[in-house]
Amino acid sequence: MNEILSLAPQNVWKHFYSLTQIPRPSGHLEKIQAFLLEFGKQAGVESFQDETGNIVYRKPATPGMENRKTVILQAHMDMVPQKEKSVEHDFEKDPLQVYIDGDWVKAQGTTLGSDNGMGVAAIMAIMEDKTLKHGPLVGLITADEETGMYGAFGLKPGTIEGDILLNLDSEEEGLLYIGCAGGEDLTATLEYKEEETDPEDVALKVTLKGLRGGHSGIQIGWGHANANKLMARFMNQVITYDEACLVSWEGGNMRNAIPRECEAIITVPESEVDDVLAYVGECEQIWRDEYDTIEDNLSFTAERVELPKYMVPDEIRDNLVDAIYACPNGVERYIPTIPDTVETSSNLAIVKIAGGKAEINVLTRSARESMKDYRNTAIESCFSMAGMHVERSGSYSGWEPDVNSPILHAMKESYKKQFGETPEVKVIHAGLECGIIGAVIPGLDMISFGPTLECPHTPEERCNIPSVKKFYEFLTATLENTPAKE
Repeated sequence: MNEILSLAPQNVWKHFYSLTQIPRPSGHLEKIQAFLLEFGKQAGVESFQDETGNIVYRKPATPGMENRKTVILQAHMDMVPQKEKSVEHDFEKDPLQVYIDGDWVKAQGTTLGSDNGMGVAAIMAIMEDKTLKHGPLVGLITADEETGMYGAFGLKPGTIEGDILLNLDSEEEGLLYIGCAGGEDLTATLEYKEEETDPEDVALKVTLKGLRGGHSGIQIGWGHANANKLMARFMNQVITYDEACLVSWEGGNMRNAIPRECEAIITVPESEVDDVLAYVGECEQIWRDEYDTIEDNLSFTAERVELPKYMVPDEIRDNLVDAIYACPNGVERYIPTIPDTVETSSNLAIVKIAGGKAEINVLTRSARESMKDYRNTAIESCFSMAGMHVERSGSYSGWEPDVNSPILHAMKESYKKQFGETPEVKVIHAGLECGIIGAVIPGLDMISFGPTLECPHTPEERCNIPSVKKFYEFLTATLENTPAKE
């Protein structure tokens, strides 16, 4: 028996563990959807899957509480598939290897999926528990949140109804979120005709790894290095001073994760090899100094490899490297009225250059639509000047905060009564589904909260064990004290 099954509250942790054993990366949700449907049937609640792939549960009120407002409990079923390069793991087939480390639950060399498996587990626990007191409940477990909130966008009016939405996808216990950033994807592409490499040149594979990465919303202002931006600095110099040519570039693999690794293959004249190798070591030391206390495991190395036959033409190489170098990345600005909260940012997430094709993927976030457009226009201008075709997609609006929310007032009072302290109320710089769902079900009173997670979207992801107990106790107390319909 896995040690996690002994953790309290057991009814939450047992469901979370079961979720870790079922592959559920974004875009590959058939197994988890079937599992969740079967669970609903076993729990004795109405269960169905809508045409977008969302799973819906309906649980009637406890006798005597039929007059309470209907609460929608919402989480998403998919997880971000990130792993250490040295780890053998197929996210579409393999279960996660989870374990306890002090006060934390982690996974061996991969993301844990507590974002948002912990929210799903809490919904499952509530659906099967016959002892809880609550009004009418709806469970909404959305599909493909991490790659574009497709489940929320695909929710049709009339599929579910309710008065209060409790989004269980926040990542710091003791905080109540009442607003979030919107986002938009930007994709820049270019096709080019490869040229033959110089047979007298030497090929080097340059590898940057060991960066912390992180959630491109929550951790974008933490100072973590972006692997693509660092590689651009290196490339700029070796092109200028060492006659380097570019064969390929691969950095990052998820729009919503700060890229942790990047690998490029270059060619240089034999006479420049020693200089390039020396510069690799110099870059590693410079970057370690620049990111002292932040990037403890940064590694930048180079090794000789077999000379490829083809490479990127010089002019195209220069344009691409210049564009990546110049591309806005990180925080644009903070919310003027909430100075500790990022308003606008972008993540230069994925760079793939090889075989006559270049593709660059960026995710921009902002709590203000005009600033989101400003940031994306700047990025679009950058790549357009490099001759790339640029498309925007997947735009979603932020969730406007309501400081006069009735459920906010009630939950603040409830938390203080339970734990003797007042929870903080914040706006989060990440994409939550609240705004999208709120547009489908007008008039929803919405709050987002959850247990404490650290380093989501990275192999360092971990879930704080004591916070899960507080989170679940607070959730069940909130349901018991749901106000009556007016």
